[in-house]
Amino acid sequence: MMTCYLAKRGYKVDVYERRSDIRLMEVVRGRSINLALSCRGREALRAVGLEDEITKSGIPMRARMIHDLDGQRRPIPYGTKDQYIMSIDRRLLNEVLLTAAEKYPNVQVFFNHKLISCDFEKGEAEFVNDKGDNVRIQVDLIIGADGAFSALRRQMLKLRLFDYEQSYIPHGYMELNIPPNINNESAMETNYLHIWPRNEFMMIALPNLDKSFTTTLFMPFQMYESLDTEEKLIKFFEDKFPDSIKLLGAEELKKTFFASKALPMVSIKCKPYHVGSKSVIIGDAAHSMVPFYGQGMNCGLEDCIVLNDMLEKYNDDLSQALPAYTEMRHPDATAMCDLAMYNYIEVSCL
Repeated sequence: MMTCYLAKRGYKVDVYERRSDIRLMEVVRGRSINLALSCRGREALRAVGLEDEITKSGIPMRARMIHDLDGQRRPIPYGTKDQYIMSIDRRLLNEVLLTAAEKYPNVQVFFNHKLISCDFEKGEAEFVNDKGDNVRIQVDLIIGADGAFSALRRQMLKLRLFDYEQSYIPHGYMELNIPPNINNESAMETNYLHIWPRNEFMMIALPNLDKSFTTTLFMPFQMYESLDTEEKLIKFFEDKFPDSIKLLGAEELKKTFFASKALPMVSIKCKPYHVGSKSVIIGDAAHSMVPFYGQGMNCGLEDCIVLNDMLEKYNDDLSQALPAYTEMRHPDATAMCDLAMYNYIEVSCL
């Protein structure tokens, strides 16, 4: 996304991606919590002409649908009829953004390049590619949009006066799947974010275009460990999520659960987001948040707007724009990390 903003400003942008081209990779289930696109994220997409392309493949969710323990369902609207969030496929979003970036003549993308060192004073970065070759570059600006375990932020940690805070929560998540029914129709109401709140743990389901639902179970790691037999697993779901057994399918549930591993969730805060006039981090690299407020992606997309606005305000003077970005963005992003933590308690007790 930031590549598109910079390319529009006339920058020559080289993108170094640690992974292979996602467009050529097989779909791997298990780590792909669906994304909830809100108006804040849509605004960022709109600025680079990508809102329509993304939203045409999204599904509006106009309310939460609460699944009570007794099997009853009750909707809780997000706002007026015109207010909604959209269920977006993570892979689709990444593919669209990557393809859009490559269309700019002043953009080059290099896959399978891992950052191994960085000299912030000189604006130098060193990578190793999939052939084992070292690649050194010298640039005016290095932007880290490389996720919660950012390699660029790890280089920043070596500097003085860089604050860093990392917290794992005691809960893990596991992706399950609710397929279409025998008539190839959605097994539940489509335009909702479905939630099974159970205080200490919960399950959610977001709709997909193929009429399935990406379903995610959130609960403490010790609870996963206690469900160590098929009998215990099915009894747990019968007691705690009684209406979900038919939706998930008992056999498929057992197969998926015991073939998967609960994955951790981390909240990360740091400051500053920049180093002098040579480097800046955005998105999860700057502020990784647990997924319970549904704003991680939207916050990252909004970073691009704010950074672009600072570049515009200071006529691309990086010595002024980057500190201004940290000063403006850090309080909001930190607050969002905190809200995401607090919202887990609220959502799980609905």
